[in-house]
Amino acid sequence: MLGLEYIHTITLNGTFEELIYILDPIVLAVIISPALYLLVFRPLNQQAVLERQLAEAHSLEADSEIEHLAFFDQLTGLPNRRLLVDRLQHALASSARTGREGALLFLDLDNFKDINDTLGHDIGDLLLQQTAQRLEGCVRKSDTVARLGGDEFMVILEGLRKQPIEAAAIRAKAVGEKILATLSQPYQLGKHEYHSTLSVGVTLFSDLGKSTNELIKRADIAMYQAKKAGRNALIFFNPEMQDVINARASLQGELGKALEKRQFHLYYQIQVDSSHHPLGAEVLIRWIHPERGLVPPDQFIPLAEDTGLILPIGQWVLETACAQLKAWEKDPLTRDFVLAVNVSARQFGQVDFAAQIQATAHRHAVNPRRLKLELTESMSAKNIEGIITIMNTLKAIGIGFSLDDFGTGYSSLQHLKKLPLDQLKIDQSFVRDLAVDSSDNAIVRTIIVMANSLDLDVIAEGVETEEQQQLLMGMGCSRYQGYLFGKPVPIKEFEASLGSFD
Repeated sequence: MLGLEYIHTITLNGTFEELIYILDPIVLAVIISPALYLLVFRPLNQQAVLERQLAEAHSLEADSEIEHLAFFDQLTGLPNRRLLVDRLQHALASSARTGREGALLFLDLDNFKDINDTLGHDIGDLLLQQTAQRLEGCVRKSDTVARLGGDEFMVILEGLRKQPIEAAAIRAKAVGEKILATLSQPYQLGKHEYHSTLSVGVTLFSDLGKSTNELIKRADIAMYQAKKAGRNALIFFNPEMQDVINARASLQGELGKALEKRQFHLYYQIQVDSSHHPLGAEVLIRWIHPERGLVPPDQFIPLAEDTGLILPIGQWVLETACAQLKAWEKDPLTRDFVLAVNVSARQFGQVDFAAQIQATAHRHAVNPRRLKLELTESMSAKNIEGIITIMNTLKAIGIGFSLDDFGTGYSSLQHLKKLPLDQLKIDQSFVRDLAVDSSDNAIVRTIIVMANSLDLDVIAEGVETEEQQQLLMGMGCSRYQGYLFGKPVPIKEFEASLGSFD
């Protein structure tokens, strides 16, 4: 009786469920009648147990989902970088234990940005998903395919071969070539058929003293060498690559300080007409390092492009060139000179590029007609409409445009006719053997005829002999630049040489 009063007191202040959690079912069975326990309390206890089981199941499901988010890429379902590193550590340990070689492949889709820009990110995602599926079909179940992010993937190949290491390299190369061939097949992306290629870098496990991060870095370096080699290629890492990367990193650090330390200089190479009358010059940047000496432009210009340093360097070139034009206005011999300045694709891609040029010309109070911007052919292959808009804006104030190294790039004639150009520049590679190579002769003649048809001036660079000039003149080219008339030299030397021209 006392037990029932106690139960009654509790239930007045709470619920049966609370009571169940307070009292053990066995105690209840003793202090109340068995019939009442079976009819009322036992079902409630079973419900509580069921609820606890469901809660535990939901918790396990949530934990599983969290784990999947932590270790797998949500777009492709492949392992992500975190899981890749874990599996790579196990693969290295296994290789050390068994003596069987392994390999790490770093894959990057070529020109993936283009598909996002032209067809949209949804189509780009489809390509990534189908790429993941094809990659998994190229390797064994025991191998790992992972997505690092963006358009970058990695493949771990385990248990390839024991000694010699060449056998493992051959096997890794075979898998890599299979991947290249498989991923080069056309993709059906919605309504679009798309062709894609990729670049592959490979490193072997042979140097087991290296960490997982070091192996990934080496595969990455090899992949970029494949890009540099023309894309759609497979390249193995070797120590010489690391030396090149280290030298590049050192040069990059010094390049960042070169502008503030005033190590850049402008050289001027004269441009003349058929009477050897000076028309102006092309400005060429030179880096004179206090320890390295003269650093070749083909070493630091691509580096400046890759790092974005080309933007402040390019602006310095424009400022210096405009200041020189202003100084030349005081001399009757040079007041009509036109200065040609090379502009990089990175500079031209700035949204305010036209405004920058206008502001620079205005700041130095120079006649914009004395300034000519030289573009490369490859620039015209991207965002043609945007380029045309910028060119028209600058042409409206008198700035001229020349297409540099014409005939060596990949722009189409369709693009060429749209660009508001003033001049085509014949590349020196065609001029060099003009007198002895019938193919070069035919190409140069065709460029000149085409330029005349489009009402464009034409200038030939790399003219070194009188014979070359005479041949060019006979074809209708009347503007020249090359060692026959003068090498690129500093401004004082350039101005001193003007007295030798008519």
